This record gives sequence, C-alpha cells and structure tokens, in this order.
Amino acid sequence: MKADPGLYDYWPWEGRPRIVWPGGARLALWVAPNIEFYELDPPPNPFRKAWPRPHPDVLGYATRDYGNRVGQQRLMRVLDRYGIRASVSLSTAVLIHHPEIIAMGKDRGWEFFSHGIYNTRYVYGMSEEEERAMLAESMALIAEHTGQHCDGYLAPALSHSEVTIDLFAELGGLYTCDLFHDDQPTPVKTRSGARFVSIPYSLELNDTIVYVVQKVEPRRYARMIKDAFDRLYREGERSGTVLCIPLHPYQVSHPHRLAALEEALDYICGHEGVWKATGREIAKYYLEHYYDQALAAIAEENAA
Repeated sequence: MKADPGLYDYWPWEGRPRIVWPGGARLALWVAPNIEFYELDPPPNPFRKAWPRPHPDVLGYATRDYGNRVGQQRLMRVLDRYGIRASVSLSTAVLIHHPEIIAMGKDRGWEFFSHGIYNTRYVYGMSEEEERAMLAESMALIAEHTGQHCDGYLAPALSHSEVTIDLFAELGGLYTCDLFHDDQPTPVKTRSGARFVSIPYSLELNDTIVYVVQKVEPRRYARMIKDAFDRLYREGERSGTVLCIPLHPYQVSHPHRLAALEEALDYICGHEGVWKATGREIAKYYLEHYYDQALAAIAEENAA
C-alpha cells in the first residue's frame, strides 16, 4: 500500500531557493473562476451521484445555470475594474453550449485551462485509456475554440486517478491545481520525466467550500481573503508566494455576496509588489527561473 501519492518530495520551507516574481513582486495573485456546465441528466457514475436530489434536480441545475446566465458577466465587470485577467477552470462543454461566454473571456485576454468536459462526469471508474481520451478531447476543444494551448488542469469535481497527472503531462500540460500542498509552486514527478509543476490553488478560499461547506457569511469571506493575503504578502518579502482565489459565478456573484470579493480585491490591489498573473504565467515563469534550482535543492535535502 502506498504511503503517499509519490508525486513530490517532502521539502520544508526553510532553505528553499528564494523566489522573486517579475518586477520584484513578492506575491503572485491569480483568480480562477470555474466556468462549468452541469448536465441535468448525466450518465450515471457507479462511484458518485451527480445530483443529491432525485432526477430531475431542477434546483441544482438552475442554481448553476445562474452562474452562466448572470454571474459570469457580473464577475467579469469586477475583474475588469481591478485589471485582473482570469484563469478559467473550464468545463470544456461550455465551449459548445455557451460560446458567447468564452468570447467575452477571450476579449479580456483570459487564460482557459481544462476542468474536464462536464462537471457532472467524474474520473472515478475510468480506465487509463478513457481518461487519456477525456483529457485529450478537453485540450483539443480549448485549442479549437480559443486558439490557446491548454497548460493547466483541475480535475472535474476534483475527481482524480493515480495516473491523472502523468497523462496530462504526457499530453503537453505544464501545471496542476489539484495538489493543494504548498503556498509556492513546486516540481511534480511524472512517469515521463516531463517538466511539470503544481501551482497553489486554495480550497480554503474556494467560494463553494466557504459558502456551502463552511457556511461562512460574505463579510467573513472578505476577511479570510485579506488575512490570507496579509500572511502571504509578509512571507513573500523573503521568498515569493502565490495567492489563488478560486471562484464560482453561481456562488460569488449573487447580489448579496459580490461586495465581499470587491472589498478583498480593493485591499489586495492597493498594495505594491503584487503580480497580477495567470496560472500559465506563474507556471512558465517558475519553470524558466526556479524549477532547476528547486530540483537541485530537493536532491541536496534528500541526500543530507
């Protein structure tokens, strides 16, 4: 039985090579809206039900449809105001069902990375060949409809297999958001030996976790984001950190909630030394400037 996933080495914070982000920034900020499509009646998965209520779960479906009908554009206007280009965790079926949403994101210079095809279809129970085909199809759809190479991956509904990262790296991906294990980018091991990194993605600040699981009030959500920023900003003076704010427009963009995000972004963007980046930009900068240093430092740590 495995003791851990074997994707990365234990690597304590102390003694790591110092990271400095572009322009001398101490913190890289990236905002990751999940633009998703949930099928009303998806194919059944033997390991997980797509909807908690009996079919048809109109309540669940319509709640999520609110994000695509109303929430996306409301969130876009907020991010525009703060000069933030989003990195979209994309259910690639949206490219077919709602191409108008994608067009608005493209016009803003947003990044699109794969969140699977539908957020109601999970990796659980897939063979390696089936998962590879799903990943390849999602990446091909992004290339076809946006002109972008798909560099990042967040598994649909966070459903993973033991080979997910290996497959995505073999198909040309650069980074994963699915490990949640650090506040800095870190190298990830792949069976192909491909250069691949984990980019920090915070489940603790994910609006669905905050509002649905933890049942936090909006004003407290704003405080949580600002507290996280304050800590990472101070630590980033010594070595650059990453703050990710993962969002769902069917959660954060309700009229009574959006002001909390605006309050947090107003606070963060009022500081110097903040690099407003995309996931792709963070991954590529780290791969170019710090990846090899990191591997050498890890090897030295393990040899000690």
